[in-house]
Amino acid sequence: MADIVITEFMDEAAVSRLSQSYDTLYDSKLVDDPAALHGHLASAKALIVRNRTQVREALIGMGPKLKVVGRLGVGLDNIDVEACRTRSIRVIPATGANDLSVAEYVITAALMLFRGAWLRSSEVAGGAWPRQSMMGRELAGKTIGLVGYGSIAREVAWRAHMMGMTIVAYDPYLAADHPGWQITRNVSLDAVLELGDVISLHTPLTEATRNMVNADALGKMKPDAVLVNAARGGIVDEAALAEALTDGRIGGAALDVFESEPLSADQGAKFVGLSNLILTPHIAGVTEESNERVSHLIADKVLEVLGAPV
Repeated sequence: MADIVITEFMDEAAVSRLSQSYDTLYDSKLVDDPAALHGHLASAKALIVRNRTQVREALIGMGPKLKVVGRLGVGLDNIDVEACRTRSIRVIPATGANDLSVAEYVITAALMLFRGAWLRSSEVAGGAWPRQSMMGRELAGKTIGLVGYGSIAREVAWRAHMMGMTIVAYDPYLAADHPGWQITRNVSLDAVLELGDVISLHTPLTEATRNMVNADALGKMKPDAVLVNAARGGIVDEAALAEALTDGRIGGAALDVFESEPLSADQGAKFVGLSNLILTPHIAGVTEESNERVSHLIADKVLEVLGAPV
């Protein structure tokens, strides 16, 4: 029976390191087989997940020997942290390990939406030669508005700054004397929405942030502004966004996260046919490099909690 159970994809070298010390079960499809997962938890001392495995009280109760839950990422909305705390189970996210990947995703998405040419290769191949309609805009000289100004948002800010953008951000929880504010103007949420040519979301999903970007918020954005959400699904009212894009009330959007994941065909139907929209399957923080960093960080922390095998 396994001491360590890994339910979603993880770097193979990091898995091998865990296997050298403990009996390790690695099955990236285990997240989709609850019955099998429940059976394996009976002996598990450590559970390693990404964002799809729902570590709720019922599942935690099936692991009487659990000492640690490792999260291959940073968001903890799929983990009942309080239930883990009650059971004295450590919850360890991979804080900082995928900041760079998400920051690059945000800047890339903004560039793609502003330029408007990158997804139209078939037109060029077909001989249309649509030069005027593919001119697009530059990021330099524009303003990026960051909702939340944690470590990932600050990575975005530095890259935007180097590209000649003005940066504004809203974060009531970050101290006013934090050095990150040196290149960023500290403003209200409404000001971020009204000033930003690019709006990028960087908040956790809480009751306060659920549907934060609703029809009212979208109405405060510039008509040619673009929205990027690589934070958490549920922060954006997806129906309101689809309607705003359809009506041309904002310039475009990129969504890497969704209220319900994986996004089903029925749920995605509202986005079909929107040319000013980029959809990706929750991969902003997942690159070959970040997967290695995240996986080895969690392997280190799990081994630290479990200690030397008996």
